[in-house]
Amino acid sequence: MTEQELEQQRAANWRIDGNAVHTVEEARSFVEAVGFCLMYPERTLRRVPNFMAAFAGTGTGLPTAKNAFADPRAQQATDLMVRLLRERSAFEMILSGENTLIVSAAAFPFFYGLVGDRTPKSLPQKKAQGAAVTELSAKVFEALQKHGPLSKTQLQEHVGRETSQAALDRALAELWSILKITRVDYSAGAGASWDVLYRWAPTPVKEGINISVPEAVTALVSKYLETAIAVEQDDIEQFFSQFTSRSKVREAVGALLQARELSLITIGTKSLIRLAPPPDTQRRRN
Repeated sequence: MTEQELEQQRAANWRIDGNAVHTVEEARSFVEAVGFCLMYPERTLRRVPNFMAAFAGTGTGLPTAKNAFADPRAQQATDLMVRLLRERSAFEMILSGENTLIVSAAAFPFFYGLVGDRTPKSLPQKKAQGAAVTELSAKVFEALQKHGPLSKTQLQEHVGRETSQAALDRALAELWSILKITRVDYSAGAGASWDVLYRWAPTPVKEGINISVPEAVTALVSKYLETAIAVEQDDIEQFFSQFTSRSKVREAVGALLQARELSLITIGTKSLIRLAPPPDTQRRRN
């Protein structure tokens, strides 16, 4: 395989070859195929598909999360993505900064296994970084648990009208990062609506509780390589370190290589990791 062939295969898988995603059926099929994708392109995660690119049908000239408000295509793509959230064929996770990750229903339990709470109905105790959650975050969780789904305006009525929008945004982000809550709807006029995740998506949460971190990383790395085709190990570590430690990602990749479920391939001057070809394919080549 040449570098050009690799890029062409990725472009087809990520729908940036002109075959744009414009209907909810196409969007659902795309997210199911890739398993997970960024909402907007991210400079540090260039080997990860993104929904905005699939909607535009190209990987160039795209808005980032920070400047999406100035691009009319971004609102159209968001409206399409929100339709997937409403029907629960996709789920949304927060990343660092303003970007989000769109995850298929099939892949979501594995992400829950990585970062989710094993006691989803209990009050949150720890942030993703291990520090204790704020008092406001606990109040927000209780309000959503009792009255959700709620918009931010409605949440302010329950946690205190004096609460600033910035403080409320931080509390929502804290809870979202550990999958205690999720954004379940959005409109340009009313903004986002939130609910506790265990009520919105009980089946994926129950499945995710029983998935260990090594099992989750192994499954998600394999899914990633289905559509990325072949990437450097640093690309894998860079992405999955958003959710777990690099050492755990390294261990999972090493175990998959040792089990011959992944293999190495040289393309150009780079040594890349890919899914191992089926045994009969290897025999034919020999």
